[in-house]
Amino acid sequence: MKIIVGITGGIAAYKAPELVRLLKKAGHEVRCAATEHALEFVTRVTLETVSGAPLYSDLFASGRTEHISLKDWGEMLVVAPATANIIGKVASGIADDALSTLLLAFSGKPVVMAPAMNCEMWAHPAVQRNVETLKSWGIRMVGPAEGELACGVSGVGRMAEPQQIVDAIGEGGPLKLNGERWLVTAGPTYERIDSVRFIGNYSSGKMGFALAEALAGAGAEVELVTGPTSLNISTSQRVNVHRVESAREMYAAATEVFPRCHGAILSAAVADYRPAECADHKLKKNGSEGMTLELVQNPDILATLGGMKREGQTLVGFALETDNEEANAQRKLEKKNLDYIVLNSLRDKGAGFGVDTNKVYIIGRDGSRTESPLLSKQEVARLIINTVTS
Repeated sequence: MKIIVGITGGIAAYKAPELVRLLKKAGHEVRCAATEHALEFVTRVTLETVSGAPLYSDLFASGRTEHISLKDWGEMLVVAPATANIIGKVASGIADDALSTLLLAFSGKPVVMAPAMNCEMWAHPAVQRNVETLKSWGIRMVGPAEGELACGVSGVGRMAEPQQIVDAIGEGGPLKLNGERWLVTAGPTYERIDSVRFIGNYSSGKMGFALAEALAGAGAEVELVTGPTSLNISTSQRVNVHRVESAREMYAAATEVFPRCHGAILSAAVADYRPAECADHKLKKNGSEGMTLELVQNPDILATLGGMKREGQTLVGFALETDNEEANAQRKLEKKNLDYIVLNSLRDKGAGFGVDTNKVYIIGRDGSRTESPLLSKQEVARLIINTVTS
């Protein structure tokens, strides 16, 4: 694909050469366009060296309508970083420099923006209004992410990492899931015993959050239903987060959202049982006697969605097994009417709860089987999504 990378005057411009390098490594042809202020952060020589092409930065330098010829050459325009200024210019139809003129001329072709600014600027109503205007025109926003900003504070405003932007472009075309809505469940559930105690598990939610971010990076609108976790989503503009606590709350949220979705990936570690009764106060020890809890079964979210699934929807489940892994996963796939099941084995070092890596086996209803090596959970998420949406 022929991609134009537009760079504006924000500190995140220092990441632009790495973005260009990754795009070229992925097989794309790249040219760069920059604002005057962008060249305060990254040099012309750097951008021309990594792209292998002349930089477009001066609307009048050549005396030609270069913004038109460059528009005719490019198949996609990626603006990274996209400052509040350039977002506002495009939303208002202002074309007063090389890049803003190119953006207006690029109408009808795909445009991706990676916003980057101070968190207070990002939250400003004018910026949010402009972002929504651009999204309504089909311009795709990747990020911003949450984290430490150049000004020394933490919040939402960091530019998405170059690899995330490359992933958003997709394989074989931009935003392969654009216009689709997907459900993801993540994290543990907590089943209350009394006002201070619960039954839970060790799930961190990292795999589910990685799946939500990868789906959003591929263009999908994501409904993320998550149990208790300290994680926050980085691609917040395309991920709607529903925070729940118990299996029954997760069941209610998932069954409400699923009919509107193209597919669902259920990676949450949902408790199979809950206490039959929950005390509204802290239970006290009764002498030296033990405590007996009566447990009742929670609703089966995966089986319920399997029964609701209509033609054209894709349903993906997870199985964490310790014995007879593949046989148990295959039975779960068939019993619950899944299209794919992702098998984790606790026998695999570096996989499972609480870690940043995973190793999975993706088993399809059609008999297909995809095995991953030990990868980061972000890489595993992309592999899963590429497999179940191919």
